[in-house]
Amino acid sequence: MKRFSQRTAHSSLTEINITPLLDLAFVLLIIFMITTPLMEKSVDIALPTSESASHTIDPKDVHVIEIDKSGKTFFEKKRLNSRELEIKLRELKAKDKDAAVLLRGDKVVELQELTSVIDAVQKAGITKFGIITNPPK
Repeated sequence: MKRFSQRTAHSSLTEINITPLLDLAFVLLIIFMITTPLMEKSVDIALPTSESASHTIDPKDVHVIEIDKSGKTFFEKKRLNSRELEIKLRELKAKDKDAAVLLRGDKVVELQELTSVIDAVQKAGITKFGIITNPPK
């Protein structure tokens, strides 16, 4: 006990207490984590208009190509081979220049089958093309 009694009242501490500093750092980290996503989505933008901009796609203009597990291709629920599909897509493009095509393929379909369908769509000149997927669970 003699050791503590020899200390003077005005002696300085040789250790720095960093607990308040860590508390402040964590509070600031939480504030930035909460406000950063809000700042990104809160940007108010007025989009310019254009007469040449494409119109929204009408659901009746969307056509579906389906590929089943065995690799059979269907267009509008009719079984077609790749050559017949390309002919149908060219007819569709000639009839409706704004036609959109969606590809619905089984997840076990070979890449070659998907590639041949995508090639047929590109050869037909259809630029509005998408692939239907499910969100992850």
